[in-house]
Amino acid sequence: MVLSPTNPRYIIATLVAFVLGITVHEFSHAWSALMLGDDTAQRQGRVTLNPLSHLDPIGSIGILFLVIGGLGIGWGRPVPIVPSRLRGHRRGMGITAIAGPLSNVILAAIFVIPLRFGHIQGGSGAYVFLRQIVVINILLAAFNVIPIPPLDGSKILTGILPSFWYPYLAPLEQYGVFILLVLILFGSIGGSILSAMYSPVYQALQHIIIGHMSLPAT
Repeated sequence: MVLSPTNPRYIIATLVAFVLGITVHEFSHAWSALMLGDDTAQRQGRVTLNPLSHLDPIGSIGILFLVIGGLGIGWGRPVPIVPSRLRGHRRGMGITAIAGPLSNVILAAIFVIPLRFGHIQGGSGAYVFLRQIVVINILLAAFNVIPIPPLDGSKILTGILPSFWYPYLAPLEQYGVFILLVLILFGSIGGSILSAMYSPVYQALQHIIIGHMSLPAT
C-alpha cells in the first residue's frame, strides 16, 4: 500500500483515521465473538473502544512509517478467538471475521455523510479529517478481505466454503504470514499481486460509498 502525504494536516488526519479504523475493527471482532458465545476477548479486555487495547506497538510503528514514509504496513493486536467456543464453529468464525471489515465499511459510510451534505470546504481541516476516515476505512476493509492468513478474508472463506475445502485451506494458516510479508516486501511485483487482490473490492466500495464525489487529498 502506498500513501503520499502532502502536509502535516494530512499526516495527522491519516494517523487518526488508522487508529479509529483499527480500533473499531478489532472491537467488532471481539464483540461479535462474545455475541456468538466466546468470551475469551472479553476476559482480556478487548470488548472496548479504547485504542490502547487494540493497537500493537510494532504494528503502530509500521503505520507511522506507512503514513510518513509512504510505504509499509501496520496492524492492530489480533483478537483472541476460540472457534470451538463459537456457535457454529467455522461459520461462527466466518461471522466474527467479517465483522471487522464490515465495521470499517459502516464507518466510511457514516463519515461520508457530512462530506456529501455538509457543504464542507475542500482543503479545510474538517474536510481532510473526514476524507481520510472515509478513504482509510475503505482501504482497511478491502485489504483485510484478501484471503491470505492472518487477514480476515481467509477466515471468511473458511466460514462460507463447504467443509471438504477446509483441509486444503488449513495449511495456509502456517505459511500465510510469510506469504503476505514476501508479497509486501517484494517490491513492485508483490505489490501488484496484492493490489490485484484488494483493488476490485476497494474500487467497488469506493463507488458505492463515495460515488461520483471528487475527494482530492488537500
